[in-house]
Amino acid sequence: MKRALISVTDKTGLIPFAEGLVRAGVELVSTGGTASALEAAGLVVTRVADLTRFPEMMDGRVKTLHPSIFGGILARRRREDDLAALAGHGIGLIDLVVVNLYAFEAATRRPNATSGDIIEQIDIGGPSLIRAAAKNHQDVLVAVDPADYPRILAHIEGASPEPGIGFALAAKAFAHTARYDSAIAAWFARGLAESAEDFTVAGTSPVPLRYGENPHQNATFYRTGPGYADAVIHQGKVLSYNNWLDAAAAYDLVNDLTGGPAVAIVKHMNPCGLAVSPLGHEDAWQEALATDPTSAFGGIVALNGRVTGAVARRLTELFLEVVVAPAFDDDALVILSAKKNLRVLECPPAPAGLQLRSIRGALLVQGDDTGYRDLRSCNVVTTRAPTDAEYRALQFAWEAVKHVKSNAIVFADQDPSSHALRSVAIGAGQMSRVDSVALCRMKARRPLEGTVAASDAFFPFRDGVELLHAAGATAIVQPGGSVRDAEVIAAANELGLAMVFTGQRHFRH
Repeated sequence: MKRALISVTDKTGLIPFAEGLVRAGVELVSTGGTASALEAAGLVVTRVADLTRFPEMMDGRVKTLHPSIFGGILARRRREDDLAALAGHGIGLIDLVVVNLYAFEAATRRPNATSGDIIEQIDIGGPSLIRAAAKNHQDVLVAVDPADYPRILAHIEGASPEPGIGFALAAKAFAHTARYDSAIAAWFARGLAESAEDFTVAGTSPVPLRYGENPHQNATFYRTGPGYADAVIHQGKVLSYNNWLDAAAAYDLVNDLTGGPAVAIVKHMNPCGLAVSPLGHEDAWQEALATDPTSAFGGIVALNGRVTGAVARRLTELFLEVVVAPAFDDDALVILSAKKNLRVLECPPAPAGLQLRSIRGALLVQGDDTGYRDLRSCNVVTTRAPTDAEYRALQFAWEAVKHVKSNAIVFADQDPSSHALRSVAIGAGQMSRVDSVALCRMKARRPLEGTVAASDAFFPFRDGVELLHAAGATAIVQPGGSVRDAEVIAAANELGLAMVFTGQRHFRH
């Protein structure tokens, strides 16, 4: 090995590796910031421009894309005609390519990054160099991961020659560029779920999970972009597939609730209690827990603000699987640490994106169900309009019902003393909307008299409205859109109910 081309964004371990190459008699060729870093460490570097006899241009957009570089990488050492072509053009061989790519995914996670900023992080020369070296792996080694530097040095120095190292590094290199290109394709595809274009998704940084939906199923967590993969896990057992699904469901819900400190308790991806309280998260927790304390046992709790020591003490009074929030006070972490198996996740709110689900042999892709209607701007279809108190409770119920599996019904009210908005009963996942109302009536711990109700989709018959009234609801929010809307509205008027149509459905399968 005589010559190495080095151009890296991630400079971890760069200098010791380059020093090892120099000790082994390898000439260093580099460009841009990598060359400057090597020179600052006292190493002799041949600049790419000296080989190509052409300067870098366009702020570094064009530098390595040149026959003097790619000829030296792609030449087959056993082909006399390849070597003769190099000699005829004065091109030298390149035996090692050390490249990792612009930080495209990191750019997509920066909150203030513009589309232009992100597009500038699409590497052109880097993937080409990696693929060229990997294609010619019989003669050229390629390194995309600093973790491979010691392995490569040991091979080059002869201390531990590794048979098949070129093929192994090439396989890793092609996987690296595939993930990179998939991340770019996924970014361009955001918001294009209805397009007919091919869709690509990359899963990186695999983490084995405890198990899947059941202990006999294997499961793995892959990073596909910004979001829950950025969570800091402070403590607890390894999360399972179900833990992640429930944590995401709870955190998505609590971050959709408006109006103040909010708490959501989730079990099997359905909320069993939620509240927003002007008095803080401790009161919101107590109100949410009171909805269904039996189901809350072993549940997942999400908060939309910093967890204090006082809140942590309340949380440790009940067996929970996961607590997820954007921040934790130091004393809260100490208190929670007494529950050794409790997972504590610190996570920024996840940005909206595409939702992916698989069926056998296919991938389903849709945009996030984002955006809520301000109910005061929606259509009041009954003779009586909601009161101010009913509007507040209806808005809360409407924000909540989107996160309940269809067919979904949420009863809610506002506590007269604390003014906390809270769930009173939740009916989830029933094949009939009437059954969801019946489930609410069966499970309610608090009186349903004087509550409001939200439905994720329209009522196909008047019987659903009649059951809500019989349960005690005084106002209803629903999307509308049934062929029998007129009958449903007539029933609400006969019963003295206020009803608001949003024109927006929230099915959740």
